[in-house]
Amino acid sequence: MTTLVWFRQDLRTGDNPALHEAARQGPILPVFIWEDPDRSGDDHPPGGASRWWLHHSLAALKRCLPGLVFLRGNARHLIPQLARQTGVKAVYWNRCYEPHAIERDRDIKDSLKEDGLQARSFKASLLFEPWEVQTKSGGPFKVYSPFWKSVRLREIALPLPAPRNLEFLAFEEGEDLDNLRLLPEKPNWAAGWEDLWEPGEQGADVRLKTFLKDRLEGYGELRNRPDLPNVSRLSPHIHCGDISPRQIWHETRTRMAQEGAPAEDGMKFLSELVWREFSHHLLYHFPNLPTENWRPVFDAYPWREAGDDLMRWQEGRTGYPIVDAGMRELWQTGYMHNRVRMVAASFLIKHLRLDWRHGEAWFRDTLVDADLASNSASWQWVAGSGADAAPYFRIFNPMTQGRKFDPDGAYIRRWVPELERLPTAHLFAPFEAPAAVLEQAGVVLGETYPQPLVDHARARQAALDGYEVVKQAGQNAS
Repeated sequence: MTTLVWFRQDLRTGDNPALHEAARQGPILPVFIWEDPDRSGDDHPPGGASRWWLHHSLAALKRCLPGLVFLRGNARHLIPQLARQTGVKAVYWNRCYEPHAIERDRDIKDSLKEDGLQARSFKASLLFEPWEVQTKSGGPFKVYSPFWKSVRLREIALPLPAPRNLEFLAFEEGEDLDNLRLLPEKPNWAAGWEDLWEPGEQGADVRLKTFLKDRLEGYGELRNRPDLPNVSRLSPHIHCGDISPRQIWHETRTRMAQEGAPAEDGMKFLSELVWREFSHHLLYHFPNLPTENWRPVFDAYPWREAGDDLMRWQEGRTGYPIVDAGMRELWQTGYMHNRVRMVAASFLIKHLRLDWRHGEAWFRDTLVDADLASNSASWQWVAGSGADAAPYFRIFNPMTQGRKFDPDGAYIRRWVPELERLPTAHLFAPFEAPAAVLEQAGVVLGETYPQPLVDHARARQAALDGYEVVKQAGQNAS
């Protein structure tokens, strides 16, 4: 039996259930379809950084699967049309969980079955289906800790091997990868990213093995240090499907089982992997998560108009070095350290009092790992409007966060080089440094480095006042 294998967020050959099952049946026609955002029905299409990664991941997959076909258009029409055109007997794919994808895939499956074709979907991008994990009362989890407790000891199936000796159905049509126009042009704001990242299955495997061998030890504490390498940086690989959660889970468990291995650090790392699962759990059960406050009472929060403050945050010109370092790292690499993500997000929401949706949209466009579920859930977590949210009164002090997690100032000096000569004692709050110290470091506030957008103490109080409005709205509603 010849099977069309539709690739989406699973751009790998190992632990790919759809590909594995199709290869057992006979020849395959592997296909990737780029759906133009304005026609796909997706209200949250991949951003520029995700498209850059997607291009290179597809190129890597093409080297493994020379029969891979690239198409451009509406998958609702193209998949049934291609199945009829090529005479395949079945169409297989691995499931996606975004609301628009669920609806699209359901429509396609119905259309294929009406044509008498076999249509099957598989679990490949999650450890657990969102509907498989339930509370004792049978509903979805809304708090992470019990979710983690519920799944941490569950048995996880072993990853599937990459199929060998694949036979491809001949198909002469299709697009060149470059014609999908996924890469930035005029300007090429991703110039040099190829030196920072290796998208694709091989790059993911190397990154995982390097992390487990050299950087897992101490992860529980050191993962909060943006100046140190003790993070996996696997998130863009997971997002695009260069590697599966099952592969990461079992490789990590194998490392943990070795003599002298850091078991506690391994469990902490796995808990972060499951945080992604929890985000998908939330998105599946609450599909408005990317656009609406999960806690409706937060609709009462008195957000400010964005104005120039949003642009200064985006450009890393807030006057708070740890925030600016993170925003510049994001723009220059497509990535930001997770601890700094929380600080930068908190600053936008609680210091500038700008709607979290502004931040979600910017991260979605500029992060190579811009997963809709994780991005939405995390922004709402910081805002206090989401599930298992951080307490509204937790307002990160950016100076304290810098001193605690970048104690020598190496991270700030790397991404905010105009401050590199400033003594560490004054690096986290240059606006408090004596004039002589600034002059000696070549720093002119308002010229070489911006004055702070807001005063921390006043901004904190304004944020708390805003949350009092939310609190009062909740009392009135009850």
